[in-house]
Amino acid sequence: MVTFVLSPDEAEVVTGEDQCGPCVRLQLPGGNAGFTGSSKTKLKSSVQRSLRAKLVEQFPLLAPHIDEILPKKSQLSLLKAPERLSLYALDNEVLFFQHHDDALFPSLRLVHKFPDCFPTVQIDRGAIRFVMAGAMLMCPGLTSPGARLPAEGEGYDAGMVVAVNAEGKENACMVGMLKMGTDEIRKVNKGVGVETVHYLGDGLWRLDAD
Repeated sequence: MVTFVLSPDEAEVVTGEDQCGPCVRLQLPGGNAGFTGSSKTKLKSSVQRSLRAKLVEQFPLLAPHIDEILPKKSQLSLLKAPERLSLYALDNEVLFFQHHDDALFPSLRLVHKFPDCFPTVQIDRGAIRFVMAGAMLMCPGLTSPGARLPAEGEGYDAGMVVAVNAEGKENACMVGMLKMGTDEIRKVNKGVGVETVHYLGDGLWRLDAD
């Protein structure tokens, strides 16, 4: 898994083990540092079509908006980062990304534009400061008063990519992957519920893709 963190230096990948298992934390430069040279390439139309189809397959509610997100005659760019991380940008704005050939993750900017098109959970106010520091999201932050999970029996499965809203806030503050299903999170109520991948103020949020 990949988590974006801030770094004042050059892009660096730190690999290791956390309580969730193997992880990859991609440190992208803060400020206006961007990708240059051969790390940024234009994608062929056939690849763009494939990505459009995969986005709609993974996030079906995006289907009515896919032509707005990725117009058929638009030119999508691929930004290659260490550890086989691929960032896909349109007009210098990263829309989504993936690690190896794994699931696609939307950027928070995309989630903010289409907030009803992604599976969503909500944390309570007390969990906000931990998320904004890049911490893994623990189950109690998803089950306490002010938090919100899908109704029992209608929940999301482990491994699903979710947007994370915060109590009292208008926009999502994090994108992550469920470490266990939402019904199990409610039942167990301990341990890591969502693995943090991308959060407000991290390296991806500040990345200039120009």
